[in-house]
Amino acid sequence: MSTLVQKLSQGQHPVEITVRPERNLQAIKECLQRNYVHVKFMDTQGGTELGVRLDQQASDLNADFDKGVGMIKLVGNLTLDYQKVQVVASIDLASFKGEGHLVIL
Repeated sequence: MSTLVQKLSQGQHPVEITVRPERNLQAIKECLQRNYVHVKFMDTQGGTELGVRLDQQASDLNADFDKGVGMIKLVGNLTLDYQKVQVVASIDLASFKGEGHLVIL
């Protein structure tokens, strides 16, 4: 198992949702509607950005996007360094930042 997977599966880590070219609520909403977001783990060397296909049933996207307030929970699976993992992240819409971790599957 890779040390990155081990590190990110232990405890909570600072994360942010990333959108290009401009990070705003409308762009994030469009990513969520496509069921695909980028979550960046900030406390790795240079940051680790992961593309995550969302599990709609496990995620909680009920926040006030019109006002830009509330927390959303993002859950999705991917393969990182040949290891199947699940990304779990809580994001504050006001700052696009929060905490997250990996679950080894």
